[in-house]
Amino acid sequence: MQKISVRCCVVGGGPAGVMAGLLLARSGIDVIVLEKHADFLRDFRGDTIHPSTLEVMHELGLLEAFLALPHQKATTLRAQIGDVAVTMADFSHLKRRCPYIALMPQWDFLDFLARCGARYPTFALKMRTEATGLIEEGGRVAGVTAQGPRGALEIRADLVIAADGRSSLIRERAGLPVEEVGAPMDVLWFGLPRDPGDPDETMGRFDAGRILIAIDRGTQWQFGYVIPKGTLDAVHAKGIAAFRAHIAALAPYAADRVAALDDWEKVKLLTVQVNRLRRWHRAGLLCIGDAAHAMSPVGGVGINLAIQDAVAAANLLAGPLAARQVDEADLARVERRRAFPMRVTQAFQIAVQNRVLSRALGSSGALKLPLLLRLVRRFPLLRRVTARLLGVGIRPEHVRLQPRWPDKG
Repeated sequence: MQKISVRCCVVGGGPAGVMAGLLLARSGIDVIVLEKHADFLRDFRGDTIHPSTLEVMHELGLLEAFLALPHQKATTLRAQIGDVAVTMADFSHLKRRCPYIALMPQWDFLDFLARCGARYPTFALKMRTEATGLIEEGGRVAGVTAQGPRGALEIRADLVIAADGRSSLIRERAGLPVEEVGAPMDVLWFGLPRDPGDPDETMGRFDAGRILIAIDRGTQWQFGYVIPKGTLDAVHAKGIAAFRAHIAALAPYAADRVAALDDWEKVKLLTVQVNRLRRWHRAGLLCIGDAAHAMSPVGGVGINLAIQDAVAAANLLAGPLAARQVDEADLARVERRRAFPMRVTQAFQIAVQNRVLSRALGSSGALKLPLLLRLVRRFPLLRRVTARLLGVGIRPEHVRLQPRWPDKG
């Protein structure tokens, strides 16, 4: 068994994990990030990089290089309910360096962060390396066991950060209880080619019993077809042809391309979860991102909440890690910092789920605008409020750490 000793071991190579590793390594902390897959090409990776995350990229001196990657900009979020179009959020008024959402495949975002982390001698990213358990000594977590391409590893660490997603193995092994909030829907996720004459915006289409989310990826549409939770078998029973007809009706601009959906293997199920830990930490262990709180797809805020968690964790823990004196009080400070923004955001998502999505999915006749959307439509200033909540969030984080290592470009 290979034995490794580091100050911090981050389990999970998603946005929270890679960003936490990058920030800690940048400040001189010896950190290793474990990612069980060989690459970042996963289904259901969110594409929405919000103004709060773009601000973090600026504070790291990475914004210009990041925006040089292929991406699209969304200054508004719109929805069509029946025959009525509503602008739900207008980001153009945000007083931020980037008052828009950058739409970029998450694997490109993660590749970029990993390349930036590799500039620092204290950053290590181990791909194809899966955590298999916790090392516990004297009532505290002292590291993890893992399996890599060359065999078993024992990684000793002053702190383990669990960023391994909503099905977190580390969270389970630590025995941290999860509070289920619930979600009334699941999402069928698929892609179709995008033609130059198609609409140039990301939006949602709501019809009686059907909802379709369209995300512009430049040369491709990423579609999410929202269904009531637990109804996948009923959708399959109607056949792929009926599914194609539904998509063509909701996105007529793509009707000439739905024939590409000739097999259910091309349509992936995203089981939506909304939950949160009752406590994010144990001695020697901290959960962040989806491992601490699975968010609804509403608003596309999951990536950005995860990044905010990583920034807060690095700001508050780099000093104790450098001194090798991380205690539970330090970990509790991270939770207190991030739990309130998470709860407010989840409360907003639950309100949208219950008052907009559930009603649309349960309707069999003409849709009426929910009160929430009627207010947004009647009072345009409210679009700035929703943009602030989704784009910046509650208690946004800023990079407070000074880099120890020079940027090698």
